[in-house]
Amino acid sequence: MLISKEYLEIVNRNGKVIGIRPRAEIHGNPALIHRVVHVLVFNGIGELLLQKRSMNKDVAPGKWDTSVGGHVNPGEELLEAVNREMKEELGITICEPEFLYTYIHSNPYESEIVHTYSCIYDKEVSFNRDEIDEVKFWRLEEIEENIGKGIFGDNFEDEIGYYIRTARKGK
Repeated sequence: MLISKEYLEIVNRNGKVIGIRPRAEIHGNPALIHRVVHVLVFNGIGELLLQKRSMNKDVAPGKWDTSVGGHVNPGEELLEAVNREMKEELGITICEPEFLYTYIHSNPYESEIVHTYSCIYDKEVSFNRDEIDEVKFWRLEEIEENIGKGIFGDNFEDEIGYYIRTARKGK
């Protein structure tokens, strides 16, 4: 498990910063909401890139997850976090992220206010092998068929459910 001295902002349900604490105090306490960004990376034929999380991760080790996801650093703008996480996780530096929606994800371990973006990217990715074991493009139907079977993290199942109910309807 990766242990970090990372600090995160604590926010209220509206996303207003109300404090700052070490990640180790926030993870494990779902009463403390923190900010994250997700990016749904699609290819030109509508398949969604997923990452299989490293077994060293403290959240959802070995599970398939959102294309890109990460914490927003204290004082960091959302688009800065999106671009930083795309580069760190997948080596993507040229992509036009489009804001989709914001929602709150909560489980017994943590609570996050998630700011989700999407982009279309058809080039090869160079993923961070310290954080990710594998990447693969999935058809949305294939994802839907596998929900609830234990191969996806609960964060991703919440994300894709939200996407299917909201953003996908407009497409």
